Amino acid sequence: MSEDLRDEVEALNSIYGEGCLIPSEDQDETPAPSSATYILQLPGDESSSLRLQFPASYPAEPPSVLGTQHSSGGRKGAGARDLGVFREALGTVFQPGSVCLFDAVEEFSRRIEEEKEQEELLRQQQEEDDDVDGEGRNADRGERTVDNNAGQVDFATMTPPPWTLSEVVVENKSTFVAHVARVTSPAEAKLFLQHLLWSDKRIRSATHNITAWRIRGAGGVIYNDSDGGLGCDGCGDEVVWRGEAGAEKVCVD
Repeated sequence: MSEDLRDEVEALNSIYGEGCLIPSEDQDETPAPSSATYILQLPGDESSSLRLQFPASYPAEPPSVLGTQHSSGGRKGAGARDLGVFREALGTVFQPGSVCLFDAVEEFSRRIEEEKEQEELLRQQQEEDDDVDGEGRNADRGERTVDNNAGQVDFATMTPPPWTLSEVVVENKSTFVAHVARVTSPAEAKLFLQHLLWSDKRIRSATHNITAWRIRGAGGVIYNDSDGGLGCDGCGDEVVWRGEAGAEKVCVD
């Protein structure tokens, strides 16, 4: 073992705890081995341990990451993730002639923490998306109740929205019918649309429904929302844009 490697082993075990970097049980016992194999326990309660091979010329040459000794936390794919992240970290920090393991471990920890933060952001975003989608999910399935800010609404006992229907338009074998109603808030617009989906199976099963509303709230604040539906990107925005000509407190499907 070179003096540089010996010092690095002591430093890592001092910083991260005894057992962080230990010789492998299948260590080469020849008087002058060409390499030394160690087990590196990555920091963190759910981190893996890796097998590293240090050439006799280390730190002039980098250590090799042979593979995973134990996977972390029993999570599927975690060992392969830790192996890949550490290899990338090692390749980033290694400089010929300088010991690199401490810097590689710190870079690994930084990348894992960054990945966890991104996963948490994605999880929060998914929860927010699920909350929004959930506002109409019961209606989309044809169920008779839905939860909203005012509590649970039973569509079967709810007074039907005052829809005004357009003439039926058929073009290229597609049938179009507009439903228009006056609303006073975004919540009421959503509820009207949910009731329409629940009450009309043909609309519920349509390949694409276009929805939009434009509402002037307190203080003159304008609320716009639209959904072009599948296969009709921008259609809902077009409805809102045309509504800017003067129609307010209106919900269109």
